[in-house]
Amino acid sequence: MIMSRIEARRDEDTVAAGSLVDRLLGGLPPEAVLTDPDVTASYAHDMASFCPAGSPAVVVLPRTVEQVQHVMRTATALRVPVVPQGARTGLSGAANATDGCIVLSLTKMDRILEISPVDRIAVVEPGVVNATLSRAVGEHGLYYPPDPSSWETCTIGGNIGTASGGLCCVKYGVTAEYVLGLDVVLADGRLLSTGRRTAKGVAGYDLTRLFVGSEGSLGIVVRAVLALRPKPPGQLVLAAEFASGTAACDAVCRIMAGGHVPSLLELMDRTTVRAVNAMTRMGLPESTEALLLAAFDTTDPAADLAAVGALCEAAGATRVVPAEDAAESELLLQARRMSLVALEAVTGTTMIDDVCVPRSRLGELIEGVERIAEKHRLTIGVVAHAGDGNTHPTVCFDAADPEESRRARESFDEIMALGLELGGTITGEHGVGVLKKEWLAREIGPVGVELHQAVKQVFDPLNLLNPGKLF
Repeated sequence: MIMSRIEARRDEDTVAAGSLVDRLLGGLPPEAVLTDPDVTASYAHDMASFCPAGSPAVVVLPRTVEQVQHVMRTATALRVPVVPQGARTGLSGAANATDGCIVLSLTKMDRILEISPVDRIAVVEPGVVNATLSRAVGEHGLYYPPDPSSWETCTIGGNIGTASGGLCCVKYGVTAEYVLGLDVVLADGRLLSTGRRTAKGVAGYDLTRLFVGSEGSLGIVVRAVLALRPKPPGQLVLAAEFASGTAACDAVCRIMAGGHVPSLLELMDRTTVRAVNAMTRMGLPESTEALLLAAFDTTDPAADLAAVGALCEAAGATRVVPAEDAAESELLLQARRMSLVALEAVTGTTMIDDVCVPRSRLGELIEGVERIAEKHRLTIGVVAHAGDGNTHPTVCFDAADPEESRRARESFDEIMALGLELGGTITGEHGVGVLKKEWLAREIGPVGVELHQAVKQVFDPLNLLNPGKLF
């Protein structure tokens, strides 16, 4: 009897999946609808550890707004959840599939529709790769500042979904500050346009900002109007070595309090430096406990670096080395961009935290992470957008060892708790997704959760868009 019920349920699931695929094929070309289980399984999750992922019923790869609308109308009619995805470079499980869902991959919508040097805007589809956009606008003497470490592969749609940041945020700000307007397909298939393409505009509620960072839970971004800046001069980088992370954080405080505006201010601890050397053979100084990278893209970067170098020495830097040229500067930046990949190679698995604290409390966080690593007998490398107070403590562990995995998860949670105690936030740029749902509730409180849920209900009353994420 039990086996008969299971077989009957499987038959029902097969019929339902067939009906879903047939409906999708009514408005999508066959090559845009993927049903091979081996193929669809490769779309099940992003790059985050410890985040459950289900098995999608189908993966669709639309190329037009109309095709996205068709997918959402079909999903609404059949009450099928939809998980929007970009390049799946995320680190919080926000792009993870749920069982029986439609995975809506937007990577084929990858056109740059317009670049306007006069209006200083770009109009793009969500699948445009960040680095592709940066290079394209650079040909017009313009600059799109947000640059996550995964900029060579991550998409603008994913950047918008997670409100991502990057190395240059200390001077230029995060993704949210560059999104002027959006076209969004709502859960029922309607098309909503928000924002503007003008330099100023305050008509109505700022729905554009509401969608930025919503992790695909309110609508599907299909077009974005992005603000651009004039392309800055090439930057020069300074590397300063410190005998402790605390001393490096003191230097960060001195630099910011002194009114300096570096184009980046990044920190790598000893564990991270050694991991990068092991992977790249770059020859970074392994004797240092903390390596601080500062850069300026001003008209006289050498003078700015000299001033910052003096502040680093006053904070106890054991060595300060300005890059001699752009090539040496780029080498240092490449080392920083490789940090998270290099740390993952230490044990094969990492949990990457994303705690952001006030700059004045950065040293306390670094010290706290050291204590947590010692307590749990784990390797935890720290790399940080130090100028923002945004740290990425990265827990390295053996996923095949249940005991070590347990300690990794406990240390991850303790780092988030420490960040909140220091007046910070559980995520500065990676998003909440599945990984930090419980911690979002702790940060925003019960009233905040209630209002988030109310907003979700307005845009997605059937809870079809990326269910199970955020809260």
